[in-house]
Amino acid sequence: MNDLIIFDGVCNLCTFSVRFILQHETAPHLHFTPLQSPAGMRLLELHGFDPNDTKTFVLIQNGQVYTRSEAALRVAKYLRWPWRGLVILRIIPPAIRDWAYDYIARHRYRWFGQKAVCMLPTPELRARFVED
Repeated sequence: MNDLIIFDGVCNLCTFSVRFILQHETAPHLHFTPLQSPAGMRLLELHGFDPNDTKTFVLIQNGQVYTRSEAALRVAKYLRWPWRGLVILRIIPPAIRDWAYDYIARHRYRWFGQKAVCMLPTPELRARFVED
């Protein structure tokens, strides 16, 4: 499946990000799967990632895999203005962007908390989520 985001389904920051994307997309284009789901684990393994490593989200777009800050900036192109303008952050070297991304990822549970179970989509959004 193209244009699929694999995210940490128990992370409050990550689920907030998914909800934010759903509310601010220009059109319903992106699909989502928690990395804890069978589909998420299978896709992570297929693309050479450890399914137990929850420190990044993955964007699969046109058969290419993007992670960390590059994935986030590619997602921004699907958003309405002014959020689409975040792509300007590409002027920052990837090593610096990824350092900031990794810093937030390491501390996100402490700063934002986590749930005991994965985010469940509403019935209206179920078609946008890949679960198996």
